[in-house]
Amino acid sequence: MKISVLDDYFDTIRTLECFRKLAGHDVKIWNDHVQDVDVLAERLADTEALVLIRERTQIRTPLLERLPELRLISQRSVYPHIDIDTCTRLGIIVSSSQHADTPSYATSEFTWGLILAAMRAIPQQMASLKAGHWQIGVGHTLRGKTLGIYGYGRIGAVVAGYGKAFAMPVLVWGREAALAKARADGHEAAASRESFFERCDVLSLHMRLVDATRGIVKASDLARMKPSSLLVNTSRAGLIEPNALVDALRAGRPGMAAVDVYEKEPLRDVNDPLLNMDNVICTPHLGYVSRDEYELQFTDIFDQIIAYAAGQPENVVNPDAMARRRT
Repeated sequence: MKISVLDDYFDTIRTLECFRKLAGHDVKIWNDHVQDVDVLAERLADTEALVLIRERTQIRTPLLERLPELRLISQRSVYPHIDIDTCTRLGIIVSSSQHADTPSYATSEFTWGLILAAMRAIPQQMASLKAGHWQIGVGHTLRGKTLGIYGYGRIGAVVAGYGKAFAMPVLVWGREAALAKARADGHEAAASRESFFERCDVLSLHMRLVDATRGIVKASDLARMKPSSLLVNTSRAGLIEPNALVDALRAGRPGMAAVDVYEKEPLRDVNDPLLNMDNVICTPHLGYVSRDEYELQFTDIFDQIIAYAAGQPENVVNPDAMARRRT
């Protein structure tokens, strides 16, 4: 098959062990990021299988209708960036492993790194030292502080374990099934949404971005947080209602934020408010970006291509497209 891979910024994919799975296929890898429909339509004109790296490129109807050879989109995780109904109408199979039982240790570890960095102001202290200065303030230890986990799933549960290792009481909020699992694991479920936001010293978001969770964190929630608290988001920016976080930080509740995700990515606007706040640590969506995690993710992605080529598509999220499959 003719396979295209988009947004492989550092030309990492071909260096992975699992890349051998595509031996015998015609693979083209693009290392830049392009969203222009005309450019993408030209690049992907003869593509039969399209590999996506998470949500880096939006695959919408105007582009899909200009890709007559496209038969399969193979990726991992959720797919708010793909017009699934259009794919179904055009007979394009979308395969996406949801890996619900596989924790992303890369994202969990990175989340914890952001928590430590923010609470001790490590990036700010480094910048001071490089500028010829010495210490610029006093940080906060984690021991005894309350760690809030909003969304006790495959990542949230791992981060909660890190908190327990640091002697932090863990407080959880989310769906009832998640709260029950948290209780079974020995953590406390918050009595209410209001008390959850009020009590947390560190609050970390761990939910998928779907219609039901878009904007689930409101300005009124953030206003309940302590002036000394930290909000961490390594999930998706859309979980917080637009502009609420910037406004809340300006108002001083919460007092700090560590952010790895943005409404528009890649974020290249140096004037973005989050990039210009001393109480915010910003990173360029690095949570899942590790070689080990890539091996896991692209093993699934390439296996989906192999399954399709063998006539047995797997992890199909739009089964109605099967009857309209392009040949």
